[in-house]
Parts: sequence; structure tokens; C-alpha cells
Amino acid sequence: MKKRFLLIVLVSFSFYCFSQNSQHRIDSLKTALKTQKPKKQFNTLIDISNIYVRINLDSSKYYADSAYRLSEKIGNDSLKIKAFMFLGHTSWERGNYTESIENFKKSLAISEKIKDTSTIADAYNGLGIVYSKLGKLNTSIPYYFKTLKIHEKLNDSLGMAAAYLNIAWDYRKLQEYTKSIDYNTKSLDIYTKLKDSLHMAMVNNNIAGSLNELGNYEKSLKFSNTSKLYFKRLQYERFTAYPITNIAISYDSLHNYAEAKKNYLKAIQLHTINKEPYELAFLNNALANLNYNLKDYKNAALIGEEALRFAEEIKATEFIASSSKTLAKTYEKLNDFKQSNKYLKLFITYNDSIMGSEKLKIISEIETKYQTEKKEKEILSQRANIAEKELHLNQKNTQILGLGILALVIAVLGYLLFNQQKLKNSQLQKENELKEALVKIETQNKLQEQRLAISRDLHDNIGAQLTFIISSIENLQFGFNITNNKLTNKLTSISQFTKETIYELRDTIWAMNKSAISLEDLQARISNFVENANNASNTTSFEFILDPKQPMDTVFTSVQGMNLYRIIQEAINNAMKYAEANTIKVTIKQQENTLQFAVVDDGKGFDETTVEYGNGLNNIKKRAHDIGATCTLESALNKGTAIVVTL
Repeated sequence: MKKRFLLIVLVSFSFYCFSQNSQHRIDSLKTALKTQKPKKQFNTLIDISNIYVRINLDSSKYYADSAYRLSEKIGNDSLKIKAFMFLGHTSWERGNYTESIENFKKSLAISEKIKDTSTIADAYNGLGIVYSKLGKLNTSIPYYFKTLKIHEKLNDSLGMAAAYLNIAWDYRKLQEYTKSIDYNTKSLDIYTKLKDSLHMAMVNNNIAGSLNELGNYEKSLKFSNTSKLYFKRLQYERFTAYPITNIAISYDSLHNYAEAKKNYLKAIQLHTINKEPYELAFLNNALANLNYNLKDYKNAALIGEEALRFAEEIKATEFIASSSKTLAKTYEKLNDFKQSNKYLKLFITYNDSIMGSEKLKIISEIETKYQTEKKEKEILSQRANIAEKELHLNQKNTQILGLGILALVIAVLGYLLFNQQKLKNSQLQKENELKEALVKIETQNKLQEQRLAISRDLHDNIGAQLTFIISSIENLQFGFNITNNKLTNKLTSISQFTKETIYELRDTIWAMNKSAISLEDLQARISNFVENANNASNTTSFEFILDPKQPMDTVFTSVQGMNLYRIIQEAINNAMKYAEANTIKVTIKQQENTLQFAVVDDGKGFDETTVEYGNGLNNIKKRAHDIGATCTLESALNKGTAIVVTL
């Protein structure tokens, strides 16, 4: 029971069941304390601390401290470990992450001393969660993988599920949403088999969050509502705040701002009751962005400042970065350029510390090492099985030789030699297959390292230089009273072109960091571009249609995926610049054994027999040819234009 409780405590956000008669339960436990023996008193103090976690955090810490002092008096290491674990938990609930880390490390030190593997895993897990809340993902993820390896060794499915859940949570923060969904799915499979409704609610909520980031908002709403329903059935009204937050984000992204605002405010209300600065930092920033989209810049600034206050209170790097970004763009709209520049610099500082390529490389190496170790264990296991079979056969053959008659000696020896050679051949074949598998893994790792090295150079060198150019131009505009309109327009044009170059660079890095791009990834990328184009145009409306029969697990190479994205991007840009269209429609559909990507507008069109192709159309045809696709263009005066790429 102790182990199971700790696992529930140390997942991405904590859950406790307390009913309306919690105070009555506390009173009963306090009465029992007076007549109990020391070890029983310790467990009662922990139970009281546990109930107080969601009622009064100061009281919870008081009883956890009392339990620790009693464990010191008793001199029992196992009790000390449990006390430190509870102190670590109450510290992070109060937002005191430094104190929480100290308590978990004390628990870890005693666990390693007495070689208690399960509590070592619990301490690793606790440290991972605290570092995750601080935004130090290059520290939290290694702790989670350490936890996972221990639970795999113990064949502890519940512990593995909790580790998968936490790894998924941090991959979501790293914007590795597909990986996050993969690990969440592994976790959900285990919890479903165990019929653990509480954790099923949590995992459904996490999957909903990743789907929101991938732009699949309708599907996200289904997972969020499933999570919310589980919590309500379990009478965990407080914890509905988490799926309510994802519901708000979905509606916000679907531009249903009224529903989004209602759900943001409900989630803020629930988290305010329990004084949770981590969640309040995120929610207030989201609400500030909503007000920004509604052009209520004054309220956006007030709420954004509140979000930053919560983020700085707990030193949460990721939320300091996101809140600074919101405030920078909001104060720009309010023409307070001094404040805008201040927050822009703060955003650049903290954003680089979160998403630096070096950290991503470290985390990638951790997972690669974990997967390689699993392969090596499989190899050792197979070799052990082969050796055991050989030993068994040799023993059997020895008995036959001892009982056999002399006339059969030659036949038996021949039989043994034949079987031994057969086993050796079989063993050699298996070893060669395993070696080939290892070589393949090493090759993939080297390719991934090369990709990361190139993307790191692009991000650290070119990306930083482009950002410096933008910042320098904006400083010129804000720092000098430039009255020459031509110069002002030229500076604005250069700044805008540089920003667009950064977007193109990010797209390139996105493709390089993937060995393969799924249709779902590509669809999300195209959807975001179409949405941005729609927001930028006042005269043209956009439609994006994806064939519902098309399997979303279709996979392209990174070169194919990037070229398809660039073709659609170029086609939309051409239509916006030259077609004078009312509607631009982008479709992806399956046609027999092919995929068709089409951009169709109802603009003025042109005469194909007289028009001379420019760089844009030539680039589209060249990109299609490079990936083995066909490109057709149909247009007529006053009848619009259609560009279709078939792969």
C-alpha cells in the first residue's frame, strides 16, 4: 500500500480524495494518537498530513514535520524515508521547490543507504516532477527514465505507467507532441487494464493537451470531456480544473472566445482556492492572450502582469518566457514601447534557456541510451537461453552415452556432432541478426546526431543573428525620432522580412529534427499556415479540407514533407498576391493509390497559352519533380486557378 500511495502522489499533478467528513476523520485520528504506540503514531500522523494536503497546507506540513521528528526518535530509516517523501510533497504543493528538492534528496540518500529499490524510484520520480515544474527539463527527464528502468526491472506495471505519464508530460513541454501522445498511450493501456479511473482521467487530459498543440481541437475536446467525466464520477470536483483548462484552449483556438473565457475563469477559480501558482501562471497568461485577440489590450496587460507574478513567484522558466512574450506584444499595441522592449528582452533570455538545442540533444541522447540498453538486455537474454539449451542437451547426451552400448557409440557421437553444429549455426545466425540490428540503431543515432548538429547551428548562429537584426531595427525605431517616412517604411520592411525568414528557418529546423513526417504532422503545419494567412487577409477567406477517409498514420520522408509544405505555402502566397480571389481552398484527399494536395482559388486567373511562368510556379514544379510527384496547373481568365500535386 505504501508504494502504491507514493506513486499516486508523485505523478504530474497530485490527487487526493477527501470527502465532506474529512474533519471528522481528522478528529478521530487525533484522538487515536493519544493511546497508540510510536510506529502506529507515525502512520497516523502521515494519514492526518495526507488529509490536510487539500484542506490546509500549513497543517499538512506541521503533521509531516511531527512524523519526521517521531521517526528520528524511533531511529527507523524506512519511516524517515516516508516522512521526507511527504515533506517533499507538501513543499512543492506550497510552491517551495527548493525545500522540496532537499527533502526528496534526503529521502534518496537514505534509500540508497539501505538499498531499497522501490523508494529510490519514488525519490527519483519526486525530483523529476519538481525540476519539471521549474522548467529544467534536461534534469527532470533523466530522473524519469531512471525511475522507468527501476520499475521495468521490478516488473511493476503501476510504476511504469506513472513514469510513462511523467515522460509524456515533459515531452509535451518540449513541443514533442507526437512522442508525448505515444508515452501517454502506453500509460493509458496499463491504467485501463488496471481499471484505474483516476489515472485514466489524468492521461486523457494529457492527450487532450497534446492534441490541442497539434491543432486537432475537436478531437482534443473529446478527450478533455472524457477526463472531466471521470473526475466528476469520482467526485473530484477540484481536479476538473485540468480538463476544463484544455477545453478552454480548444475553444480559444476555434475562436469561440465566449466559451473559452468562461472555462478559463472556472479553472482559475478552482486553482485559486488551492493557491496553486504553477497552474495560475499558465491560465492567466492564456486569458491575457484571449483578451489580446479580442483587442482588449488594457485587460490583457493587467492579466499578463498577474501571470508573470505567479511565474516569478515559483521561478517557472517556461511561464516567465510565455508571459513576457504576451506582455511584449500587448504593450506594443498600447504604444508603450519601453515596456514592450523590456519584456521582449526577458522573453528572448528565458526562451533560449528552455528550448536550447543543446538541451534537446541531451534529452534525445537519454532516450536513445534507454532504448539501446533495452536492446542489449534482449541480446543478453537470448544468449543466456541458448547457453541453457546447450547445457541441457549436453547433459542428456552424456546420460545416453553412459547407458548406451558400445555398438551405438559411433552413431551417438555423430548425432551429437550434428546437433552441436546445428546449434552453432543457429546461434551464429541469431548473433549476426542482433549485430545487424545494433549497427542499424547506431547508424540511426549518428544520422540523428548530424541532424541535431545542423539544426543547432542554424538555431544558435543564423537564428540568433536574425533575432539580433530584428531587435536592432526595433531599437532604432523606438530609440530615435525618425521623421523620414521612407526610412521608417524601409526599416519596417526589413524587420518584417527578417521575421518571415525566422519562420522559414523554424520550418526547416522542424523538418530536419524529424527522420519522418506523418500526414498528421503535415496537416497540423498546413492548418497553422492557412489560419495565419486567413488572419492576415481582410479580403480573402480560406478553407482547409482533409479527406476523413485518409489514414493519419501515412508517413513521408522529411524531404517529401518539407517540399509538400513549401509547395502549398508558395501556391497560397501566389494566390494572395495575384489572384484577387474571394476564396482560397486547400484540400488533401486520397485518390485510389495516390495522395492529392490541391490549392484552388476563384480569382481572375490567366491565359495558360500566353503567360510566362515566374520563379514561384517554376519552384512549385521543381519541388514536385524532386520528390517524384506530378504537378498540374489549370487556369483561365476570370475562372480562377487550380494547382494539384499528386504523390
